[in-house]
Amino acid sequence: MQWKFELLMKPPVVHLTEGPVWDGEQVLFTHIQASRILRYDLRTNAITEWRGGTNRTNGLAFDTRGRLFGCCSGGRSIVRFDPDGRIVTIADRVDGKKLNTPNDLAIDRKGRVWFTNPVNEGNWDKTEVKELDNQSVLRADPQPDGRYTVTRVTFDTTQPNGILVSQDQNTLYVAESSYTKGIARELRAYPIREDGSLGPYTTLFTWGEDAKGVHRGIDGMCFDRDGNIVATNGWEVSGPGPMIAVLSPTGRVLETHPVPANRPTNCCFGGPDMTTLFVTTVEGHFFKAQTDRVGWCMYP
Repeated sequence: MQWKFELLMKPPVVHLTEGPVWDGEQVLFTHIQASRILRYDLRTNAITEWRGGTNRTNGLAFDTRGRLFGCCSGGRSIVRFDPDGRIVTIADRVDGKKLNTPNDLAIDRKGRVWFTNPVNEGNWDKTEVKELDNQSVLRADPQPDGRYTVTRVTFDTTQPNGILVSQDQNTLYVAESSYTKGIARELRAYPIREDGSLGPYTTLFTWGEDAKGVHRGIDGMCFDRDGNIVATNGWEVSGPGPMIAVLSPTGRVLETHPVPANRPTNCCFGGPDMTTLFVTTVEGHFFKAQTDRVGWCMYP
């Protein structure tokens, strides 16, 4: 089945949509540069502002309790969006140093927040100082007093982007997504040890280069119920073009679906039967497509 993408929102003056998540009734997604979270109502097709003042929040994720967390790029922090309107910072430093620009996150059944911490120059104030000498995956662990402790868990990434925790909680999938020639663009699988540290990774898929330049690897990704990885990747610059790729847990490409935008950023499944895929883009589109796959997420 070839997926047909329906445009729900045209690119606004301020571009860059990201972080779609399904809450059981509606889709929430971020409009990064406008510092807001938008809400898509499946019953009416209306798109409205759900929360403003998000300080360039990028990726979103729910925990098993239904609490919404986000990567606040402008605030260089991980935040929680509480029902009373508060935006609570849960992590903004590691080893005493300010975070870079948190990009994407995944939350496991223990409530641990795994997040990528690259440097996205367009998502922070140019006057701020970069304090860390690395772009890594970090883990924020909840403590009994409600605080979180932050630990660096990768020491071999250069620009980590999309991230997922497998359904069985034993594997951390990380997209290594540099746009620099000669640096790997890979989908990696790290085994999660009992103590929360990571074992040596397995490279599941590698994106190459051609005469026009490097191929764009994964930006954001989600799961279907069979554990396959449904990922946004590709661009207009080089390679086979912008698409959704479906990869098995071992990295085999099962199928690809062209996206009618230059640079898709992220995706999630939603709808009553979890078969509709929602996609955001660098240009600021918001699409949906009916698929022949059933999505999976821990919440709801």
